[in-house]
Amino acid sequence: MEINILQLIEGAKQARGLAVIIDVFRAFSTACYVTERGAAAIVPVGDIEIAYRLKREHPSYILMGERGGIVQPGFDLGNSPTHAERFDFAGRTVVHTTSAGTQGIANAGLADEVITGSFVNAGAIAEYIRRRNPERVSLVCMGLGGTKTADEDTLCAEYLKNALEGKPNDFERIVRYLRDESRTGSFMDLQGEASEASAPKTDFERCLALDRFGFVLKVEPFGDDLKQLKKIAVFE
Repeated sequence: MEINILQLIEGAKQARGLAVIIDVFRAFSTACYVTERGAAAIVPVGDIEIAYRLKREHPSYILMGERGGIVQPGFDLGNSPTHAERFDFAGRTVVHTTSAGTQGIANAGLADEVITGSFVNAGAIAEYIRRRNPERVSLVCMGLGGTKTADEDTLCAEYLKNALEGKPNDFERIVRYLRDESRTGSFMDLQGEASEASAPKTDFERCLALDRFGFVLKVEPFGDDLKQLKKIAVFE
């Protein structure tokens, strides 16, 4: 199994084989919480205008996400696992558009298979890849806005690569580094009402709840031109 770590939107375009599109803070951590809360479908969208159009055409859809870390006008929710954990998504279709993670999905068109990546389901991701046993794995770190590298995504890719290669990981060290040294978790820098509305500080712990979920989210078709994230149970 050949495992490559790639970066940002250009990395997503280069992804081949089984691609893991990684966005720890916060898109694909949030998507797992949304799935746990019963969403019927999560539709990841790169273009925010398409997201708005889907909401207009289907008012019952939940529109959630961000640009620059901030929840956008007309959105039902931001991109926060804290908020998702409190919301009842049962039976609802969720349109999810973000600055980084969903852009990676939109640009990974040459991969044979695409799943999302985060620490909250890292163990399930590694086991899923072992079972699939692809010749090539592309671990794509989406970073900040898909244009600037972020420590948390690179560390997640390295964590998954180590797990697949049977090498040890020190997750406590990763958490300490992200909490005390790294400046890439910039969503924590929002202040006051903006912080609570878009990116509460409790998101840090929720995004780093290692192996909280025993499933992966696989990208599959949704209608003619859209995609959805399908839950695939790995650990019951």
